[in-house]
Amino acid sequence: MLPVFLDTCVLLKPYLCDTVLTVAEGGLCRPLWSTDVLEELKRNLVKRGATEAQVGHRVRRMTEFFPDAEVVDYRQLIAAMTNDPKDRHVVAAAVRGGAELIVTENLKDFRPEDVHPHGIEVAHQDEFLLDLLDLSPGTVLGCLARQVSRYRREPRTVSDLLDVLGSAGHGCPRFAATCREFL
Repeated sequence: MLPVFLDTCVLLKPYLCDTVLTVAEGGLCRPLWSTDVLEELKRNLVKRGATEAQVGHRVRRMTEFFPDAEVVDYRQLIAAMTNDPKDRHVVAAAVRGGAELIVTENLKDFRPEDVHPHGIEVAHQDEFLLDLLDLSPGTVLGCLARQVSRYRREPRTVSDLLDVLGSAGHGCPRFAATCREFL
């Protein structure tokens, strides 16, 4: 299973986060994150209007479902990283966690020359989900169906979920369009 380090920007968007974690649950990847990423996630969720209880619930659920996702003992590697200073903790944790891929929206903060020496690639969330769809379309589409089956409110169909994922707010237009070709 492909070990992927998820940057905060991927975890912050609720439906994107749910999609990525649902495909992980489906066995297509192994999610990784760090204490720093979870703290950044919490701060940003509160800034967006979530209550402390909602934030706590969301992070608790993530860590309950993926108890091995949190990378520890990476901080001593931060100083050796050469990427954008505000995201050096991401590369350090990805290295410590054995990630092969960092999934992010902020590609400019993770230049190839900064991550390739560590055996790590970087992919935008749209590209990452497209690659998984290419690898196993049936599994990905099944995961999307399972995802919407858990919702009590909209989006209640895969098509509605693809509308959300394809929007500018979630940043996966090519993934959404390609999924529609399978429906």
